[in-house]
Amino acid sequence: MKDSEVVGARVRLPPPLVFAAFLVAGLVLQYAVPPLHPPFPSLPRILFGALTALAGSTLLAVCARSFRRTGEDLAPWTPSPSLISRGPYRWSRNPIYVGMTLAATGIGLALDTPWVVLFAGVSLVVVHFTAVLPEERYLAETFGEAYDRYRTSVRRYF
Repeated sequence: MKDSEVVGARVRLPPPLVFAAFLVAGLVLQYAVPPLHPPFPSLPRILFGALTALAGSTLLAVCARSFRRTGEDLAPWTPSPSLISRGPYRWSRNPIYVGMTLAATGIGLALDTPWVVLFAGVSLVVVHFTAVLPEERYLAETFGEAYDRYRTSVRRYF
């Protein structure tokens, strides 16, 4: 048995924690420094933000259901007994991180906190290096050619 099969991907920072920390940092910055206020009318901004947050949350729920159906653990550092390529995973190799980014962006828009919107992108960059790349190495080691075919046919994010 390979070492990677025993321990899973070597993800050091839990991605939800990264997104939550940057969301809080964005809220703190919005109120600690002169706030950024882009010139968007309130009602359309709130509606678009709420719909974006809802889309991200829905994507997260669908992904969680896909994991539960296969009996897999959502934690990226646990071993993966199978390669999920159904549901949202047909269009994105990382729909959970796309969902987290959409949810954080929507929250920032709805609350009129541009720092949160900006940090949603920063969160995804941090998660890319601390979770996505280690996960990809692990999946390539574990599933070999099957993962290579999947990787070449499905985009990483969008």
